[in-house]
Amino acid sequence: MTSAPPPEELDPDALKAVTHPLRRRILGVLSAGPATATKLAQALGENTGATSYHLRELARFGFVEDVPELARGKERWWRTRRRDIRWPRRSEQSAESRMLFDDMQRQGFEDDLEKLNRFAEQREELPGGWPDALLFARGGTWLTEEELQQFWQDYMELFRRYWRTEGDRSGDRSPEARRVLVRWLAFPDPGE
Repeated sequence: MTSAPPPEELDPDALKAVTHPLRRRILGVLSAGPATATKLAQALGENTGATSYHLRELARFGFVEDVPELARGKERWWRTRRRDIRWPRRSEQSAESRMLFDDMQRQGFEDDLEKLNRFAEQREELPGGWPDALLFARGGTWLTEEELQQFWQDYMELFRRYWRTEGDRSGDRSPEARRVLVRWLAFPDPGE
């Protein structure tokens, strides 16, 4: 499998750039594969000027990149850039960054729930064993802050072992592979 890029922490300006609602939507479409500003505008119900501008801003902060091998004439194709983004610890964020991050996190949960509901509605139409591919576990355990951080590191190490992206050019991705959304969440029980 392709090795994952090294982890990198976002600075506040990059955090601001990626939390813009249209940019998040652009990244969502690009996560399925490369597209031009025109194709993005059609998919998102926006104008090409807006998608072009926001693509350039995303590129400025390293979230997307050109796909020169797909270009024809003036047509410019874009894809997400392979990155392992880590957010600064909350205690190290400014009040503005916390607000941006909280808003982005809330929107991310809403997006995830919408995708989960869409999967539930369409799962019977999927081929092979894919209708059974909703893997879910819910539990609780008692951890110290240090143990929780180690749990996170162990999870990230496992995830990075299976890292593949749409733009993976290593050739080790099976044609039967589908994009699988993986989410990890842990937080202290507020009732404790």
